[in-house]
Amino acid sequence: QVQLVESGGGLVQAGGSLRLSCAASGSISGLNAMGWYRQAPGKQRELVAIITSGGRLNYADSVKGRFTISRDGAKNTVYLQMNSLKPEDSAVYYCHITAPGLAYWGQGTQVTVSS
Repeated sequence: QVQLVESGGGLVQAGGSLRLSCAASGSISGLNAMGWYRQAPGKQRELVAIITSGGRLNYADSVKGRFTISRDGAKNTVYLQMNSLKPEDSAVYYCHITAPGLAYWGQGTQVTVSS
C-alpha cells in the first residue's frame, strides 16, 4: 500500500510564493517519475511539472520560469516551489508518482491566489 501525503497549499496574494511537498510512503520499489498536476473548477486536470528518476524535468509552458520541481530520493519526496503566483494558478494540486506498472495520486491540496 502506497500513500502520498501532500502539504503546503493555501491562500496567497498574486506575486507571492508557496511550496508544495508530497511524501510517498509504503511499499515503493523502483520509483520512476514524480510530478504535480492541477485541476481548476470546470477544467481538465493538467500537468504542471514532472521530474524523472534520472532528473529530467518537464514543465507546462504556463509555469516555466516561475515554478521549480525537485525531489529527494532518499525521502521519496517531491517538491514544487511556486513563485510569482497568478490568480490563474488557483487550482487543486495533485501529486502523482509512477513505478513499474503502477501509478498513484495524492488527495490534492488547494492553492488559491488572490488578485
